[in-house]
Amino acid sequence: MFCYTGGMLKIYLARHGQNEDNVNGILNGHRDEPLTDLGLQQAKTTAEFIIENNLTFARIYTSPLKRAVVTAEIIASESNAELPEILEELIERDFGIMTGKRISQISELCQPNIIVTETITYFLSPEGAETFSDLIKRARSVINKLQNRHTSGCVLLVTHGDIGKMIYAAYYNLEWKDALTKFHFGNCEVLLLSPESPAEKAHVFKQDQHNH
Repeated sequence: MFCYTGGMLKIYLARHGQNEDNVNGILNGHRDEPLTDLGLQQAKTTAEFIIENNLTFARIYTSPLKRAVVTAEIIASESNAELPEILEELIERDFGIMTGKRISQISELCQPNIIVTETITYFLSPEGAETFSDLIKRARSVINKLQNRHTSGCVLLVTHGDIGKMIYAAYYNLEWKDALTKFHFGNCEVLLLSPESPAEKAHVFKQDQHNH
C-alpha cells in the first residue's frame, strides 16, 4: 500500500477517534465534544497504520470540529507530516433537531424515515437536518476541490461518519442508500478511494469499536 500513485490521486479517508458523545450514545452532528482517552489512542493506532504502510501525504485535510482536528493533529505529529489544513466542507452532517438526542431515540422520533443496519439506525429527514441527497452533493464538491488541487499523490481527509460515507459514495458513483448499508465506518478507520481500489475493497483499515 505504498503511496506510489502512477500519476493519479489517491484519497485516504479517516473517521475521527471516539469522542465523549460517541461513548455516551449521543448524536453529535455539529456538537463539538472532545476525544476520549480511547479516541486519542485510536488516532495513534491509525498513525501506526500509516507509518507501517509507508504512506506520505501531500496534504492532510480535516473537518473544523475538534474531534477531527485533534485526530488529524495526532496523525500528523506521529507520522512527521505537516500540520493539517481545515477544509470546512468536511464537517459532519447537520443533524437538525436530532442534534444532542440519544441514539436510542432515533426509531421513536424519526420513523418511518429511517434506514436500519446492523450497527447504525440512520434518520433521513428530521426537521433542520441535511438530507443525504444534500450531503452527497457536498461530498462531490469535496472531491472536485481535491482533484483540482492535486493531480497526483496521496491526501488524507479526517472527517466523520455520515459525510465520510457520502464522500465514498460520490467517488464511486454509488446511490447514497447503498453506501449507508455496505459497511460500518468506525472511529479512526480508513478508506482508500482510488481508481486502483474498487468500492468493495476501499475499507483498508479497521479498529475494534467500543461505542454503544
